[in-house]
Amino acid sequence: QVQLVESGGGLVQPGGSLRLSCAASGSIFAIHSMGWYRQAPGKQRELVTTMPTGGSTNYADSVKGRFTISRDNAKNTVYLQMNSLKPEDTAVYFCNAELRRTVLSPKTDYWGQGTQVTVSS
Repeated sequence: QVQLVESGGGLVQPGGSLRLSCAASGSIFAIHSMGWYRQAPGKQRELVTTMPTGGSTNYADSVKGRFTISRDNAKNTVYLQMNSLKPEDTAVYFCNAELRRTVLSPKTDYWGQGTQVTVSS
């Protein structure tokens, strides 16, 4: 089994900062990419940012210059530093990992349980 456990969500005022963390654990052979998605009430889940292993990071236009993704490959952990938060950033944030459990396994997407981020005064 593979588990992705997120932490770091909460309530913050506009202009504030939060840092999300997500640790992947279990039977993992290789992680090909890790990233973050979010889903606001009444809206579809959308990409926030992804960081492929050895590849280029990409960000949604709405978060460029404000959010920063980073990874600690030794800990199978991904972080999301969120600065200059806006009310429209309010959503449930989901961690994603594309990985293989064994050398013969196909690439498979795994998801965290989600963590609520609320930006409000």
